[in-house]
Amino acid sequence: MNHLSFLRFLLPAIVLFLSYATQAQVCNGSLGDPVVNITFGKGSTGPSNYAPSDSYTYTSSTCPNDGYYTITNATSGCFGNHWHTVTADHTGDNGNFMLVNASYDSGVFFITTVTNLCPNTTYEFSAWIMNVLNTFGIQPNLTFYIEKPDGTILGSNASGPIPISQTPEWKKYGILFTTPSDSASIVLRIVNNSPGGNGNDLAIDDIGFRPCGAKVTAAIVGSADTVNVCEGNTTTYTFTGDVSSVYQSPVFQWQISRDTGKTWQDIQGATGTSYLRLPTVTPGSYQYRFTVVDKSASGITSCRIASNLLIINVHSFPVADAGPDRVYIKGYPVTIAATATGENISYSWSPSLYMSDPTSLSPVVTPPVDIVYTLSVQSAFSCTSKDDMKVKAVGGLFIPNAFTPNGDGINDRWNIPYLDIGFDADVKVFNRWGGIVYHASAAKVSWDGTLDNIPQPSGVYIYIITFKDLTLPEIKGVLTLIR
Repeated sequence: MNHLSFLRFLLPAIVLFLSYATQAQVCNGSLGDPVVNITFGKGSTGPSNYAPSDSYTYTSSTCPNDGYYTITNATSGCFGNHWHTVTADHTGDNGNFMLVNASYDSGVFFITTVTNLCPNTTYEFSAWIMNVLNTFGIQPNLTFYIEKPDGTILGSNASGPIPISQTPEWKKYGILFTTPSDSASIVLRIVNNSPGGNGNDLAIDDIGFRPCGAKVTAAIVGSADTVNVCEGNTTTYTFTGDVSSVYQSPVFQWQISRDTGKTWQDIQGATGTSYLRLPTVTPGSYQYRFTVVDKSASGITSCRIASNLLIINVHSFPVADAGPDRVYIKGYPVTIAATATGENISYSWSPSLYMSDPTSLSPVVTPPVDIVYTLSVQSAFSCTSKDDMKVKAVGGLFIPNAFTPNGDGINDRWNIPYLDIGFDADVKVFNRWGGIVYHASAAKVSWDGTLDNIPQPSGVYIYIITFKDLTLPEIKGVLTLIR
């Protein structure tokens, strides 16, 4: 290989290396919360405040032409399907993104002023970019500029050509820069270095600024960073925090989030490098972090740098319901009707005697004697609940043939003691003229000798018992009502 051929080989490799190197220019320490987070909202929003009015024109079309942009949550079927079908924004939370079809001339396509940054502080600017082209064409090539209001450049970074991908692919690009001590305002300017007309079409989302500082870490003594316990657990945990470099006058603060990190609250009095976490009564996910800021900026919460998360998940006990007590008539199996709910649960019965499947919520049982079955329900986090049910074994149904509803408290009602509601029996009592004076369906049988609160006369009545389960035979008999 001659020198010229070698250079032809080497130069693209250098460009590719620099492209990926600049793409990865992000914070190597710890970050604070986003001070600015441009997500382009949700739903219909109209023109953006971030596009230069003299360079790009807003359109409501989700397939903008050259020199146009839109704010949308999806795009499909554009330009003969030469664009990717994009069904979601970067985070996939049904939000919007900015979709840009580059103008014929290269230049600024995004600009905004960011205020309320902490002075003399290092920040990470980041944005998520997608090349929406899925066929051959001009590749987007961006330069990000961070400037003072007077135009002084504080930092810049080039994306290099953003390659075409086979499927929609969001990529993160960033810059590290330090705010001046005399101003907390900066200008973000994004320049499209490539011309439009045959490609150079992109989506941009989640533009953010976060303070970047020394590495801040937190740990749970004697445990991993995530702990799962059951409600009622009384274990205490000691958290420790550490900062990799020394602040001149550090101010520490432990924080808690009860909504998976969406919002954070300072823990009163937790201002040291260690914190004793007491048991929590209410189930939920509790996230903790250790923050640090120099005393000179301690009054500005957005200047804080935060550690990794420590998570204590307090899980509810599962619910075990073994179902109602049942009656087993020998020769007619009983199906238990249990229920169980909870997080990733498993369940089992004990004892498993005379049971078809001890891992089922509806096992069939045929015990020859009375027995109590216990349903145990356990979650994936070893939280366990139990419940009992009793199966009474009988040789057959005993149906009384007389009762005396006279109010003396003795034999005042006609009951069928072992007629389990699980038999789904239909019980009807007829008077001598064939009229129904009592009816119970899949319910406890207990007749007080009245019809519509009117006492029925003494005499002989006929009862008929049929079962939904046709394996049980129909039962007919006579019943004497004595007053």
